Amino acid sequence: MPTLLLALAIVSNGLYAGFMLTFRTGVMPALARLTDEQFLAAMRRINEVVPRPLFLLTFVSIVLFPALALAFPTEGRTAAERWLLVGCLVCAVLNHLVTVAGNVPLNNALAASERSGGETADRAADRAEDWAARAAFEPRWNRLHLVRTLLTVAAFALSVSAALW
Repeated sequence: MPTLLLALAIVSNGLYAGFMLTFRTGVMPALARLTDEQFLAAMRRINEVVPRPLFLLTFVSIVLFPALALAFPTEGRTAAERWLLVGCLVCAVLNHLVTVAGNVPLNNALAASERSGGETADRAADRAEDWAARAAFEPRWNRLHLVRTLLTVAAFALSVSAALW
């Protein structure tokens, strides 16, 4: 059972790290090339689609499996393996804290800033409003996402290291 839990910790952290890294290196740079209006529309749709059951399962599992692997008693586990798993768990928990305290509130604020009726008659005012919404969202969200990406890549590396130790 401890081997299975460690394998599940590695897989879940690897999947999540891959998702975060892909978003950081592919999705956000592509979205950065869009106009303000296009960027805002795309991010709002992404934020509606991502938090679905499969993503949420992965999100929870990056904390659950390392915690279970640590909680399950096993003979022969070295102190180094235990500390590597603790490090993995700490990184995963910090990732969740950044997500819940930083990225999610930004996502919610972005959703709340959407004009209910689409464009208004004053196109210049709409563009200014879009620019302001993007300026309030994009740099902060990207900084927080970089932190999340680094934390989750570290969690993955630590979980793999625990298995190899």
